[in-house]
Amino acid sequence: MRVAVVAGSASDVEYVKRAKKTFESLDIGTDVFVLSAHRTPDEAVDFAKSAEKKGYSAIIAIAGMAAHLAGVLSANTVLPVIAVPVATGAFGGLDALLSSVQMPKGVPVGVVTVGETGAENAALLIARFLAVNDLQLKKRLLEHKERLRKDALASQRDLENSL
Repeated sequence: MRVAVVAGSASDVEYVKRAKKTFESLDIGTDVFVLSAHRTPDEAVDFAKSAEKKGYSAIIAIAGMAAHLAGVLSANTVLPVIAVPVATGAFGGLDALLSSVQMPKGVPVGVVTVGETGAENAALLIARFLAVNDLQLKKRLLEHKERLRKDALASQRDLENSL
């Protein structure tokens, strides 16, 4: 089970790191690529067309501004594609969010929140898809959720103790 994390630019490295770290914590293999819908369109299409044959189960597309990467990848594969809009440019990521969400009929792209948290959530969303047929992964996801719960409860105790 492997997931491709595709960044539209090397400047999106912090997003890539968040997704990769999340996948690693769940023992899901990842490969990272830099492909652009605008600067390397042929390579992006070729990648999407061959992704399933190369053993990928899903794709995360990280892009800012016009953010056409997820749509280009989705148009050329049947694998799930999750878009992570990058918070950059004059509109702080709103442009990337709208570009990712406004897909035409028949070219589905899942979209998560703008920013680095979106990269982590994209990885978790894909892990949930994959866990439908993987009981060990489902167990790891449940353990992750329990850690989040414990961290939240600890935050509450810390707050109470600081008052």
